[in-house]
Amino acid sequence: MRVLKSLNLRGWLLMGTAACGVVLAGAIATFGSPASAGASLEERKLPMKFGWIACEPNCRGWVSAVGIITADTPKDFDDFARGRQLGGATVVLDSSGGSVNDAITLGRRFRNLGLLTTVGVTQNGGGKGARPAVASEAYCESMCVFLLLAGKKRYVPEAAHVRVHQIWMGDRADDAKAASYNAQDLMIVERDIGRLAKYTFDMGGAGDLLSLALSVPPWEDLHELDASELKLTNLVTTDLVSDVLPRVDVTAPAMAELAPKTQARFGEEPEPAKSTKTAEALVPTGGVATPATTPQK
Repeated sequence: MRVLKSLNLRGWLLMGTAACGVVLAGAIATFGSPASAGASLEERKLPMKFGWIACEPNCRGWVSAVGIITADTPKDFDDFARGRQLGGATVVLDSSGGSVNDAITLGRRFRNLGLLTTVGVTQNGGGKGARPAVASEAYCESMCVFLLLAGKKRYVPEAAHVRVHQIWMGDRADDAKAASYNAQDLMIVERDIGRLAKYTFDMGGAGDLLSLALSVPPWEDLHELDASELKLTNLVTTDLVSDVLPRVDVTAPAMAELAPKTQARFGEEPEPAKSTKTAEALVPTGGVATPATTPQK
């Protein structure tokens, strides 16, 4: 079976049917540490996990979504959502991407629930009475960008990194130029581009998003969208963090932190814009790609 993936230096990122075999308001003291930073980076290499972050009584909670989108992620989200009143909640994304078709499925779940989306790293704090926070020096790459697009309202903090690139046959992405391809491979790629295009327009995205993403081959660095491109692609629908994570009591202390552009995440040095390479891969993760006529498992 052929597979369609995207990748960066943190590991294989499924951008196909499967793999082979989301400040924020106000300014308070920073939660987190270099140790927790390492833990967060490790989580981004693992299959996506969902968590409910409660910060009542002074603010509304949010959904933390961290990790790679795999074939199991839509079901995992359904299990997480069962019994919860998530309608209109905000999803805070910190993800390197994942499976094209599973991201599309999950994105439609988000839109059906009327969820809002943003990019950030949830910090739960360590002290007694410490409020959870969202650090804005975070990453939403590859298919995560299309999950961001699923939000009914979408906010991207200034310090966040939103990056795009092409979908590709993952088993040949290490040396994509030298690899050989057949008609079946091209069919899989073109099929999933078509699915992604329909989804993009269904979610209210602009064709510019597809144009930017599909112009970056796997042997080049991911393209980081600047503020004007975030607007051009319609990934951002509001410049107000309060539209996605409003405080219930406006007189209460701020619920989360909007990290300044120059501040490193969790005390680390800021990562250079070109540190993510599409041609660097580690261990593949996920399920098995299926032919066009076979339903995905």
